[in-house]
Amino acid sequence: MLFNSSKSKTTKLLVGVAATTALAVSLSACGSDDTDTSEGASEGSSEGTVVADIPELTGQDTAVKLDAGFVDALTQLKLTPGVVGDAELEAGSLIFPISGGNVTYYEPGSIDPYVQGKINHEGSGFSLSAGGTKVDLTNFEIDPGTSQLFGDVAVNGESAVKDAFLFQLDGRTLKPLQTEGDTAILEGTEVSISKDAAPLLNDTFKTDAVKPGLLVGTAEITVNTK
Repeated sequence: MLFNSSKSKTTKLLVGVAATTALAVSLSACGSDDTDTSEGASEGSSEGTVVADIPELTGQDTAVKLDAGFVDALTQLKLTPGVVGDAELEAGSLIFPISGGNVTYYEPGSIDPYVQGKINHEGSGFSLSAGGTKVDLTNFEIDPGTSQLFGDVAVNGESAVKDAFLFQLDGRTLKPLQTEGDTAILEGTEVSISKDAAPLLNDTFKTDAVKPGLLVGTAEITVNTK
């Protein structure tokens, strides 16, 4: 929930720090081995040693390649996926532009968690529709300290829940960091339905088939390093 020359040595050093920060963000925001760290895990103190700081994320996107099992589950439930706002659905992947946020990377061991911040995807999301019911999941926010993704839920255009815990992120299957110019790419983070979202979807669509931990897909996150 990431990331990852210039002619002078100084510029190269800054880009390297940015890439290191991006990698740490991806491993933390999308790669915790703990599947339930919601209780205040992202609230660190100011005592840690700051290695790098990105006070303002400036774009690129989070793309989620939908898992075949998730697509099959939607078919069985007769749920139709769609996109909301600036999101796109291309070649089986949902793509959400990164709209802002911030990340601070501390020296590991100097503070816990050592990656803190927020990664926002305002103005985009995806929908699930069945019969006369449509659920919009939008305005995603990744919390690097908890490996969780939060968002807003609306049913048939009416707000139902704000800042709901929608997806759990697990980066144990992460691939090595890739860099392309002033961007960094990290893929392999698994995105699953959270324990809070499953009953919400079940209640809305009158089913019990949506289970916590259902794999939605695998994320590829691309960010600007400068």
